[in-house]
Amino acid sequence: MQQNPLLQNFGLPHFHSIKAHHVEPAVAALVQGVEQKLEDLEKLLRESSQQSWEMVSVPLEEISREINSVWGPVGHLIGVKNTSELREAFQKAQPKIIELGLRISQSLPIFQALKSLRQSPDWDQLSPAQQRAIDLELKSARVSGIELEGEARKRFNAIVQRLSELKTEFSNHVLDATKSFQLEIQDPQDVAGMPKSFLNLASQTWNQSHPELPPGTPEKGPWTVTLDYPSYLPFLQHCPNSELRKTAYMAAITRASHGKWDNSGLIKEILKLRQEKAELLGFSCYAEVSLYQKMAHDTDEIMGLLKELLQAAKPPALEEDRELEKMAEQLGAPLPLQKWDTYFYAERMREKLFGYTDDDLRPYFPLPKVLKGLFALVEKLFGVLVQEKTGEAEVWHPDVKYFEIHDASGPLLASFYLDPYSRPEDKRGGAWMNTCIDRGYYQKKFFHPVAYLVCNGTPPVGDQPSLLTFREVETLFHEFGHGLQHMLTEVDVAGVAGINGVDWDAVELPSQFMENWCYHKPTLLGLTGHVDDDRPLPDELFEKIKQAKNFRSANQMLRQLHFSMIDLKLHSDYDFKTDPAALNIELSKEILTQPLLPEDRFLCSFSHIFAGGYAAGYYSYKWAEVLSADAFSAFEEAGLDQEEKVRDTGHRFRKTVLALGGSQPPSEVFQAFRGRKHQVAPLLRHSGLKV
Repeated sequence: MQQNPLLQNFGLPHFHSIKAHHVEPAVAALVQGVEQKLEDLEKLLRESSQQSWEMVSVPLEEISREINSVWGPVGHLIGVKNTSELREAFQKAQPKIIELGLRISQSLPIFQALKSLRQSPDWDQLSPAQQRAIDLELKSARVSGIELEGEARKRFNAIVQRLSELKTEFSNHVLDATKSFQLEIQDPQDVAGMPKSFLNLASQTWNQSHPELPPGTPEKGPWTVTLDYPSYLPFLQHCPNSELRKTAYMAAITRASHGKWDNSGLIKEILKLRQEKAELLGFSCYAEVSLYQKMAHDTDEIMGLLKELLQAAKPPALEEDRELEKMAEQLGAPLPLQKWDTYFYAERMREKLFGYTDDDLRPYFPLPKVLKGLFALVEKLFGVLVQEKTGEAEVWHPDVKYFEIHDASGPLLASFYLDPYSRPEDKRGGAWMNTCIDRGYYQKKFFHPVAYLVCNGTPPVGDQPSLLTFREVETLFHEFGHGLQHMLTEVDVAGVAGINGVDWDAVELPSQFMENWCYHKPTLLGLTGHVDDDRPLPDELFEKIKQAKNFRSANQMLRQLHFSMIDLKLHSDYDFKTDPAALNIELSKEILTQPLLPEDRFLCSFSHIFAGGYAAGYYSYKWAEVLSADAFSAFEEAGLDQEEKVRDTGHRFRKTVLALGGSQPPSEVFQAFRGRKHQVAPLLRHSGLKV
């Protein structure tokens, strides 16, 4: 019998071999093996009068690594190579994984042993990372229902299972609804003046959808528009036909809200179950459960920050709208501007003010050149070398690349996969970093950290390499920042190594920090080389990019504040009689300069809070942006053109924010780097708002 590629493999996953039919038998074998180890561990703990790190935490860490070695690659493939066969296998196996997780987190002998270790005289002999890992385990156990008994525990476990199913169903609905929308355009007048890059992609998409027909061309069509970001956004920004823009916009804001992919009912069920779960645990609302393991203390503290930012952003956002309407009126637009027209006229205004388009920039940002510049930056800042290793790791798609990171002095530190392009047929939208292997030990063998970096950038068209928009460059930097925190950790306790154990509202610090370098001239020029002749971005174009950095930034700030506030409201003082969509529209009137349309059902595709990890935590983007802006200001204070001082500051950032990971509370890690508590002023300054 052929060896199951998901079993007995603690190194890089065997992506060439993993098939849907491997999932269920691998999970069954995993569960059987882990349950036996748990029984043996619990027996040992009951019989022992004194616990130690080696007796309690080392076996738990090894069990966690075994589970991740099987289930991690499966969960990853669901996001990047989603097939009906894999989806079915995932849904059948997932309840067993959930049960196993509950079995571990609700083990009374383990919980008692961890508490005993926490109170023992040997506590001070443990390292700070070990102490933090135990404290986090105890917190996690409490919100996993360890202190519940009888019917309460039974109901709690049923809720956990159902919520897991609902998250998967929600995500699948969004993927399927996104995939189902295709707007075909035949009339060249409807794409007149649109960017060449969009026409190339839209033509390629049409050809791929109609293999039985003679191929179209970018110049003559036909063209297909999708809700995938590299297609949807440039279409709204450049399509001259307002009715077609309306069609795409309405499809986007009502995605997954009707028919067989309707998420409306799932949202209500998710919110009710989260509230019930919170009450079973003794909390008044789900937001309290979420904040129990975060940096922010309570919703009042969060709302204080969000309202401070709202107060700073709303007046300039209204002024931005007035300026936009003035310009749109000059171009003959009917006022007031409709939502689907705002993108179009904002792009005309940006072109007028700053004199460039996305297509003017794209040829200067071929992906290979951008990667080379990014790797040069991290070498300068953090003293590490990044090298592509073609053929040394199995990948799930031919576009995926594999890299190693070495310390400048030689030793291997980590490695990562990069999956750079959108594939709407089987890959979910957005961009993310996930862990493949955690740093640490398994049965005394050391493992280097390995990360997955996933983007949905513009794919190559024809023989040309992928030519990125500037926003796609920023996204790549963002995800690489997450990856650096995972990969440059110096902590060997897996539970707090890298991003593990980092409070969720601080986890965006290194990612948003890295984005700032896209506006540093030497760094940005180092990312560029024209696709035709490798000439760098002209100075005047860089200056225009810098000037455009905060174009309509106040409105963008309001958008993020709206997401954060509706998330908190739904998970704190929501009364369940109100329709979530109606509540969202009502709240938008207080925050946005233009309220949402009555038809808006954005919540039905808000995967961050209903299918991801951001429930009652979307505020984390703004919370962490305060930290990241303040962190970058340390480099500004050192002098961005002072090479030696930048290296020194970068070394300090590596040795604190990146190296310590979750081994200390994020407030302590930040203060170790910055020498003081975080301040809001740098974020307001970087956003072009008054301090």
